[in-house]
Amino acid sequence: MSIGTGIPKGTRDFSPEEMMRRNYIFDTIREVFRLFAYQPLETPAMENLSTLLGKYGEEGDRLIFKILNSGDFLSGTDRETLQSQSLSKLSGQICEKALRYDLTVPFARYIVQHKNEITFPFRRYQIQPVWRADRPQKGRYREFYQCDVDVIGTHSLLCEVELMQIIDDVFNRLNLQVDIQLNNRKILTGIAEVIGYPEKLIDITTAIDKLEKIGEEKVTEELVNKGISAKAIEQLWTILRIGGNHEEKLEALKIQLAGSETGLLGITELQTVFSYLYDCGLQSTVTFNISLARGLNYYTGAIFEVKTKEMNFGSICGGGRYDDLTGIFGLNDVSGVGVSFGADRIYDVLFQLQRFPAETNSGARILFANFGGAEERHTLKMLDQMRKQGVYSEMYPEPAKMKKQFAYADNKHIPFVAIIGTEEMANRTISLKNMLTGEQRTMGMEELVRTVNS
Repeated sequence: MSIGTGIPKGTRDFSPEEMMRRNYIFDTIREVFRLFAYQPLETPAMENLSTLLGKYGEEGDRLIFKILNSGDFLSGTDRETLQSQSLSKLSGQICEKALRYDLTVPFARYIVQHKNEITFPFRRYQIQPVWRADRPQKGRYREFYQCDVDVIGTHSLLCEVELMQIIDDVFNRLNLQVDIQLNNRKILTGIAEVIGYPEKLIDITTAIDKLEKIGEEKVTEELVNKGISAKAIEQLWTILRIGGNHEEKLEALKIQLAGSETGLLGITELQTVFSYLYDCGLQSTVTFNISLARGLNYYTGAIFEVKTKEMNFGSICGGGRYDDLTGIFGLNDVSGVGVSFGADRIYDVLFQLQRFPAETNSGARILFANFGGAEERHTLKMLDQMRKQGVYSEMYPEPAKMKKQFAYADNKHIPFVAIIGTEEMANRTISLKNMLTGEQRTMGMEELVRTVNS
């Protein structure tokens, strides 16, 4: 019986070509993070289950990958729990750890654990994989990378503005046109208050967060099932359908949310952020989206979602402000704000739009042909010189026929092949073949470096 060689659904292998493209994304994002003076941080792949539960809402908790206790994991369970067949109770007894669901909650845990060593405001970035027990589908995986950037320990709205500058810079470098959608959870709190259901805020935001995926009819159905009256739902849609530019929407909201102090504060915060943006010269568009909710419970202020304007695709970046995420770990009144770039989704968009630079298709810029004997030894020295000049280079490992060596370069998308035979050795030159145009020229080492790097 043969052993299967498949991998779990929602996970992927990455070929060398794919990894070069992925590293292009990671390197671009990391460079921008460093440009804005954020510092790197890493946390373990697994956290205590108690650290993660209750931070993402009911639906999020169901998507946490739990890890069975080591050894006899049933030894700590009681007979009553086993007989009840209650999965929630049973998992609480046989699983003490879980794979991290995102990077934000572990970051909050880190802040509390190391609060005496940290200088606030604390600016960090983190590029690591996360896991969610979601249903795999296009653009949604069970294992995927997040590239997070956060500043914690300040309420300043300048941080929101800076994060939008970071978003703008990253996607400009990646040659993607995006729309940064912006809202404020205080506005959503105000909406819940004025329609008469402040206690149903989580139910309301969880439902409208699905608006784009399932449409108004299904969202309305879900709200009804949560016990919200038809009159309140009608009032909710009236507010969510407010049109115009951001200034017009905010002015109209002031009237609708006049009875909510929290809602009016959210409007003021957004007006402040937009006023700063006038001086920032962003190339990306920024849209005020009243229905933008983001289902995570820990957001309390500004919320962001970024979508490409060049194709129909989901969010490729998102985040927001959280005023007391560290409070769940015993450190109160520490506000933070951050965004997360979805590297896997960005990859899918760049790949479909064919936006990856040509150099990400190959590990080498030049292949040195191998003729064996004295030529091979001479070529080895030339190869060393090229690498010292910072040129990604390799030599074919054996003196095969030139047709085979050219085919190898073609298959690996290597743009140049250097040929050094007896004549080139005698003249201290190199014959360089351009694999894209077929052109072949003879040159010295300095010109070779310039040509390959151009």
